[in-house]
Amino acid sequence: MGGISMEASENAAKQPANVSYTQIVVDENGGSHFSSGEIPMALGSYAQPEPKLGLSRTYAASTATFFSAPPGYFGDWHTAIRKQFLFHLSGVSEIVVSDGETRRFSRGDILLVEDITGQGHTARVVSDEDVLIVAVPFDIEE
Repeated sequence: MGGISMEASENAAKQPANVSYTQIVVDENGGSHFSSGEIPMALGSYAQPEPKLGLSRTYAASTATFFSAPPGYFGDWHTAIRKQFLFHLSGVSEIVVSDGETRRFSRGDILLVEDITGQGHTARVVSDEDVLIVAVPFDIEE
């Protein structure tokens, strides 16, 4: 049977939405703050002869680290070990930045941590399940 239905082909031709993420940035005084960013998406071919789909440009990434933290885990004030994207796979984490703002992240959320200097942030697991994250270091500006 293979192939793709006409309806699926028509849906694949629509302009894809950009990918939104939250980032932690540092100001000139070393304070950390939440900000928003987007990865632009456009229609493109990823695997021939499949129909076009939403694609970003290619970003160089050489490593990925999976890490988990149990319910109740708390990481006191710390900076990011490097600029990296954190892709949340399960559980719910709560991050506090130095200006006092608190946000929660769960499955499907993307966080770009850039606070490698300054006061940093705290991290807490607030779910009843482990938080599982994959960390991928790369520079969104490259």
